Amino acid sequence: MNYFVWDVDPEFLSFGFLHIRWYGLMFLGGFLTGFMLMKWIYIREKQNVKELDSLLLYIMAGAVIGSRLGHVLFYDPVYYFSNPLEILYVWKGGLASHGGAVGVILAIVIFAKRYNKPIMWLLSRATISGTAAAIFVRIGNFFNSEILGTTTNLPWAVIFKRVDLLPRHPVQLYEALSYFCVLLLLIFIYKRVSNDFATKLLPGVFLVALFSARFLVEFAKTEQASYEVVLPITTGQLLSLPYILVGLIWLIWAFKNKKKEI
Repeated sequence: MNYFVWDVDPEFLSFGFLHIRWYGLMFLGGFLTGFMLMKWIYIREKQNVKELDSLLLYIMAGAVIGSRLGHVLFYDPVYYFSNPLEILYVWKGGLASHGGAVGVILAIVIFAKRYNKPIMWLLSRATISGTAAAIFVRIGNFFNSEILGTTTNLPWAVIFKRVDLLPRHPVQLYEALSYFCVLLLLIFIYKRVSNDFATKLLPGVFLVALFSARFLVEFAKTEQASYEVVLPITTGQLLSLPYILVGLIWLIWAFKNKKKEI
């Protein structure tokens, strides 16, 4: 069987000391798409659009710092604690979405307090832009030939030639597609329910839908952690469970308090 062979150079452009990678372009594209979605939301709800430039900077900082620390602590702590300076070498790769989620939440809380915005309102709307950004990040992982899937004989398997010659599940694209479905779901809910109920509902839907998708895709992934996990699930699945649980509790709270003001 002839499989699709992926052998794209991770560098989009190299000129002297300047190295632009596809992953960096996807990362930036994700944030810009998220920015445009937040602008649409701000205009739709008659908010101050001028705040968005600052909000973007807060969220980008929270995402990068949180993702990096998440990777260091959850996936390869022994190496980074032995080489602490390399924690700063973000350009070498190593970002964890679970840590990024925490970083973004903290960034939004800090921004909301500084600019006197309702935290719940901002968190709920940020789920839409955050999901859009996550799609682009996974496409960037595909360009980098990283976060590999397990081997398979399925006709849509991909050979990542820069890694080996084994046909694998294109889990990066599985995840990007599942996140796109989550994005459509969030936008659908946001447009169909009242603004007040959307504020209560969207974070719970986001946590359950996105991290359930992540949990399921992990079955086709190779283990990312540098240490052995003694459970029948991967590190990524283990880290997803608390988010799913919080999301379920959040949904129960949202429906119980549907008609109450917050």
